[in-house]
Amino acid sequence: MIKINITLIFIMSSLISLSKVSAQSFPVTGTLLDADSNEPMAFVQVALFSKENQDQPLTFSDTDENGGFALQAPKGSYTFKAFFIGYEDLVIEEIIINAPKRLGDLKMVGDSENLEEVVVQTNKLPIRTSMEGITITPENNLANIGGTLLDILRNTPSISVSEDGSISLRGSTGTNILINGRNSSLTQNLDQLPASAVEEIRIINNPNARYDAEAEGGVIDIILKKGTDLGTHGGLEATYGTRNRTNVGARINHRNAKWNTFIGYNYRDWKNIGERRNTRILFEDQEELRQNTSNSRRNAGHNFNYGTEYYFGNNVLSYEGVFQTSLDRQINTLFAELERGGSNPRSFDYVRRNEESETDTGLDNALIFEHNFKEKGHLFRATASHSFRNQFKTQEIDIFNNTLNPIPENRTGQELAYIDEVRNISVFQADYIKPLKNGKFETGLKSILRKFDNDYQYFRFNESEGGFVEDDLISNRFIYQDQIHAGYALFSASTPKFEYGLGLRGEMTVVDTYLENTDESNKQNYFNLFPSVQGMYNFSEIHSLKFTYSRRIDRPTAWRLNPFPDITDSLNVRRGNPELQPEMINSFEFGHIANFKNSSLTTNLFYRKVNGQLDFITIVEDGISYSQPDNLLSAESYGLEWIGSSEVNSWYSINGGFTIYRILVDGSNISEEFTNSGYAWNLKLIQDFKLPFGLNLQFAGNYDSPEIEAQGRDLAQYYMDGTLQKALFKDKGSISLSVRDIFDTRRFAGNALTNSFSQEFYSKQETRIILMSARYNF
Repeated sequence: MIKINITLIFIMSSLISLSKVSAQSFPVTGTLLDADSNEPMAFVQVALFSKENQDQPLTFSDTDENGGFALQAPKGSYTFKAFFIGYEDLVIEEIIINAPKRLGDLKMVGDSENLEEVVVQTNKLPIRTSMEGITITPENNLANIGGTLLDILRNTPSISVSEDGSISLRGSTGTNILINGRNSSLTQNLDQLPASAVEEIRIINNPNARYDAEAEGGVIDIILKKGTDLGTHGGLEATYGTRNRTNVGARINHRNAKWNTFIGYNYRDWKNIGERRNTRILFEDQEELRQNTSNSRRNAGHNFNYGTEYYFGNNVLSYEGVFQTSLDRQINTLFAELERGGSNPRSFDYVRRNEESETDTGLDNALIFEHNFKEKGHLFRATASHSFRNQFKTQEIDIFNNTLNPIPENRTGQELAYIDEVRNISVFQADYIKPLKNGKFETGLKSILRKFDNDYQYFRFNESEGGFVEDDLISNRFIYQDQIHAGYALFSASTPKFEYGLGLRGEMTVVDTYLENTDESNKQNYFNLFPSVQGMYNFSEIHSLKFTYSRRIDRPTAWRLNPFPDITDSLNVRRGNPELQPEMINSFEFGHIANFKNSSLTTNLFYRKVNGQLDFITIVEDGISYSQPDNLLSAESYGLEWIGSSEVNSWYSINGGFTIYRILVDGSNISEEFTNSGYAWNLKLIQDFKLPFGLNLQFAGNYDSPEIEAQGRDLAQYYMDGTLQKALFKDKGSISLSVRDIFDTRRFAGNALTNSFSQEFYSKQETRIILMSARYNF
């Protein structure tokens, strides 16, 4: 309610200010140009401030596509200001207005940040290259309309999304995913975050000492929209698709010289169906198990992101929040046929039907304070945040033995499970940046406190008791707690030709796990140092060479440490391993950046060595397949990557990436059969066509080649999306028609082969989807 009142006050103050522009006002016009290129600067915020009130603009607007602006003001003395990200503020004082005023051509000076400089400057390109990685602007990709964060990542170079939503970057599933630069429990469920709420995504392949050392593959930072333009702005979006899929959202922000308040809401109701096939052969027993699973799922949820910023003096005080809630229902029916030959032949059929219902509630809160000293770039920033997530799942399982017909009279058993998981993450961080002559010094402290509480209760129906009885041998409560206390220092410097950065980060890790039903605890304490090196040599304004190195760590997650089994499929069980140790990674990258007027091309050579590689190992005991993580001896990967974006001409543009790499996995510490190697590659290609009558046509293609695992490999997956969009209301609105997976080719498949068994799987969801979307921005 308070936020609503504040917003109304802002709107009223703007209306009052506008009312001051009387009928006797005069036009104030001019053109904004880039000081280096003399090119017009479009969509820059411009405003006039009276002498009496330098905080609230009397009138404001944006420049047009040619850099021109037109303001209205009555007689008087004013200050003119122009604001644009990446440029120094342009301020002209003592402008006397007593007649129409022409300010002429005004030039804005770029405000580069050396090692963080964006190489591709045009806002039209959806991919921008930086020293550490790439930045993705989702709204520039039509394939993301009506989708979620996972859809954005599926269309992002170097990234692959697995069947269960896991993210891999250049073949590594160990990625540190942040929201607004902060650790958040909400990243455990990325398909709950709508694409329309995302401002940009930063992919940092080789992060320096400023970032957490966590993650083998790198950092993915999700920046949510909050609005930066003066005045009141917002947007509406609605999507409807096959199987009654629905996605609607709205956002609004109001900003003046003192305040910026924003809120966004999204409702998503998504349905899906699919199937999965699994075949396992045990060589010694001559046993073949064939399983077919059909599934249906419906997920409905609400997502809010909101906050406010208060500017006072040289300070900014900000509050940011995210709230999510959803209900997920699914039915999985597994049909199994087992046949055994040899000296003890037998066959056995059964059906296992699992009805799941899961409620998911998440809340993020962050308070940020920033003080800017008089010297430009000299600042102090402090952040305190807390993230909460609660998942409560109910599983109702019916068992039908000696039949493939799951009707009530054939039911032979019932099982019931409740899973209540609570995640809490608190983060406290302080950073200090001091500019130096031709460089800067950064330092900071950070503490992450996490607690994950997983309570699993399992019941079997007992005929003699006439009800469900808890099985104490299966029920368990697993509590995971850790603390990571870190400090870092980073020095960077630059000359016209050469830029470099040297960093060192220290992290103290304290881990404590407890399994309640067996009274088992496991504690680990360790300290590590993580150096980083970055360098860039600029041959010219077009060509640059870069080099980066970082040492990192990938700690085992809570669910990987939880030893208790997931028995959704009683013959294929997944369990954790409390004895896991963290991976230690050394990562190197050498690249070339070419930045042309309307295009860019980045080439990267990379090498990564992982000691203690975490991988899932499958073993078979008494006819049951157990999959659990273990520390292998090591793993290596090296490869070549191209990422490019180009506006070929006025009606055609293309962007995407190609990555090819080799993986070598050494699990000889467990068994020689857990050693494997092979090549893999992926291709992302997006083509945009500007057609007559305000139509845009886009095709987005993805291909992920087969990729090796410790015991086998995942097979290739590939698909293409198409979108046709019509611009409306002078480009403020649009309607679009999208077809996801046009040729219905997207599926997941793979195999494993050891000395004792072979296993194959195939999974296909309903991926060919038709969506109609409408947008309007104001």
